[in-house]
Amino acid sequence: MVGMPSDAPRSWRVHRLGAPADALHLEPARPRPPGPGEARVTVGAVGLNFPDLLLCAGQYQERPQLPFSPGFEAAGVVAEAGPGAGLSPGQHVVVVPELPNGALQESITVTAAELYPVPDAMPVTVAAALHIAYQTAHVGLHHRAAIQPGETLLVTGGAGGVGSAAVQLGRAAGAFVIATATGPRKAEACRRMGADAVIDLATEPDPAGRVRAATGGHGADVIVDVVGGAAFDWARRCVAWEGRIVIAGFTGGIGELRTNHVLLRNYSLVGLHLARYRRENPALLREVHDALVTLWSGGAISPEIYRELPFDQAAAGLSLVSEREVIGRVLLRTATA
Repeated sequence: MVGMPSDAPRSWRVHRLGAPADALHLEPARPRPPGPGEARVTVGAVGLNFPDLLLCAGQYQERPQLPFSPGFEAAGVVAEAGPGAGLSPGQHVVVVPELPNGALQESITVTAAELYPVPDAMPVTVAAALHIAYQTAHVGLHHRAAIQPGETLLVTGGAGGVGSAAVQLGRAAGAFVIATATGPRKAEACRRMGADAVIDLATEPDPAGRVRAATGGHGADVIVDVVGGAAFDWARRCVAWEGRIVIAGFTGGIGELRTNHVLLRNYSLVGLHLARYRRENPALLREVHDALVTLWSGGAISPEIYRELPFDQAAAGLSLVSEREVIGRVLLRTATA
């Protein structure tokens, strides 16, 4: 890029849709000075998410105009703040940017509404992994399902990003937590994160029966389903009377709903698309962020980091996410971290 210094911050950009290895291009970028109500953040870590894969392929709910920078969450330090932003240089923040100005950038200028302050003591990797997964799990458990102490929580995909957050937050809420995973490595991770019971789907032919047996026939009061597909089909068969199923993802495909089953068991089925809250109820997300920071400060939650890769290995990081062998989160670290 003409006139761009050799040490200019870089951005990952998508000019043509496709798999991350084909769609992503690392380019130098000229940092934009913040205007009123804005701040420029030097990014230290970026959290990678399954929707990043969909975004690169043009299969996500939002389809920004090309070219764009993908990425839904990052963390770093405020480099400069515009008037009225309510932020100060040196302040540690989580960045949840609006597309097409996504988080896969080493320096990013956003509005103050896209920033969430975090304590200086919080490592940048924790901050980058805290927002989407833990916000999704917290909103699902408390705002959508109104989980109560002593209830049974079933989490499908308990070793993944949202799943592991739901396991930890379920324990913090006083629930009896049952998690599912595939294979001994993931099953052990669920136990390590605090699940009271773990069902290994690689060896269990009747997971719904296992849930009913573990609860004395009662079933799960709350189910957080981040997998969908076949997982949703068997999970709905072990929901408790007047239970609540939160649909929080579909990495395993789109599940089919039998409405007669909903009626006969008197349970509620609720959807959860976290990004919508940024438009419809941003105050809720601020409240949840504060609650998550408090829980982290007290040691009740701690994001599971599977792999940290250099910033220039975004495609490799997203390839890990696509293989669904990840336990917890995959992050990119910048040279400034």
